[in-house]
Amino acid sequence: MAQDMEALYQQRLKRYTTALHKGKPDMVPIRPFVAEFICNVSGHTCQEVTQDFNLAFEATRICCKKFDWDATVPNMVYLYGTVPQVVGLKYYGVPGVGFSPNVGFNYIEPPEDSASFMQPDEYDALIADPTGYLFNTWLPRVSTDVVKPGQPATVRNNLAFLKGGMAVMNYFCAFPGAIERLRKETGTVSAIAGILKAPLDILADKLRGYIGLCMDLMEQPDKVLAACEALQPHMFQIALSSADPTKTLP
Repeated sequence: MAQDMEALYQQRLKRYTTALHKGKPDMVPIRPFVAEFICNVSGHTCQEVTQDFNLAFEATRICCKKFDWDATVPNMVYLYGTVPQVVGLKYYGVPGVGFSPNVGFNYIEPPEDSASFMQPDEYDALIADPTGYLFNTWLPRVSTDVVKPGQPATVRNNLAFLKGGMAVMNYFCAFPGAIERLRKETGTVSAIAGILKAPLDILADKLRGYIGLCMDLMEQPDKVLAACEALQPHMFQIALSSADPTKTLP
C-alpha cells in the first residue's frame, strides 16, 4: 500500500510539474485552493478548522482521499485564529468570535477617522521606512494589547509578542509533518512552497482598507505606487526565504 501511494504521488508530481513548466502532462492536473470548503466535507465548522490547524490538516486529507486531487495546499484556511486573538488584532474577523462559526474569516474595514489603521497623509512615513512605520505606528493601532513607543510596557503587551511568536512558530513548524502525511496517506502533492503577496493587497487588507485605498488610487496614485515599491523588497525576501530549495514546487 505504501509503495502504491508513493507511485501515485510520483505520478501526480510529474503531472503537476509538467503543467507548471508549460509541458503536456498525461492529463490535466487538479489543484484546488479550497480553504473553508474542506470543513463542509469533513463535518467540522469554520471555527474549528480556523482555531485548530491539525483539524484543518485532517480535513484537507479527507478531501484529498474523497476527490483524488493531484495537488493542494495542506491547509488553505489562511487564518490561524489563535494568532490574531493572542496579539489582539483588530483587522481580522475570526469565525465564531463575534459572528457565526460557519462563516470564513473576514478582513474588517478600518474606521474612516482618526482611529484608521493608516492615515492618508502617512504614505511618506511608510515609504521612507516600512519596517519602522509598521512596528512603531501601525502595530499599536491594529492591536488592542501592543502599546505605543514611549509608553510604559504592560504584561499584555509583552505577552502579545511572546504568545504571538510562539503561535506562529508552532503553526509553521507543523507543516512539514502535514505535507509528509499528505504524501504517504493520500498520494497528494503539496502544491506550493513559498508565498508572494502583492503590496497593493497589503495596503487594502491591513493598512488603508478597501474604501481608503480606492480613494487614494484616485487622489494620490503616485504615493500608492511608491508605497508598493517600498514594500516590494520585503515581499520578495519572504518569497525567497520560503521557496522550495529543490526548485520543484512554486
